[in-house]
Amino acid sequence: MVEGRARADDVVALGSTVRRARQRRGLSVEQLAARSGVSAGSVSQLERGQGNPSLSTLTRLADAFGVTVVTLLQDAEHRGEPIVRADHRTLLATLDPEPGFVRELLTPDLRLPLQVIRTVMPPRYSNEGRPFRHLGTECAHVLEGRLDVVLDGVRHELGAGDAITYDCSRSHWWANPGDEPCVVLGAVTPVAG
Repeated sequence: MVEGRARADDVVALGSTVRRARQRRGLSVEQLAARSGVSAGSVSQLERGQGNPSLSTLTRLADAFGVTVVTLLQDAEHRGEPIVRADHRTLLATLDPEPGFVRELLTPDLRLPLQVIRTVMPPRYSNEGRPFRHLGTECAHVLEGRLDVVLDGVRHELGAGDAITYDCSRSHWWANPGDEPCVVLGAVTPVAG
């Protein structure tokens, strides 16, 4: 009976990890289904911690997130550990990877009500063509360089030491207008869907 409960807990943790990864990328269940080739019903079932996903299903979902199956499983496995060591940060996938662009999760669990992310943007980087809009609240603190945050078409220019907080349901995008990399420490309180 304990073994069955442990397996059920693993599926719940994996489902929560998939849901957080999907939400972090601003995808609906249907969009993730289309991107991965896994039915929307199967994605929804997994996110609710139900079913028994096959390796093929997990591989398709991991590919859709731009991570390996191992990373997806490790994210689910490391729930509850309080420390994230510098050499064990989870690299977060981006929709359009660009050389020099890095996003690292500094909090230990994607299912926490707070996610802290360290982002390094190369010079002249911009995601203007791919603005975000999702649930939650975000605070971005510029550690190094310059950052432009555009909220609903209004540009806010920040330098090292500056911070900005906003409702993520507003259309937003970031740009590094400088000639040096920009390092940002962000805190996000995602809203579970």
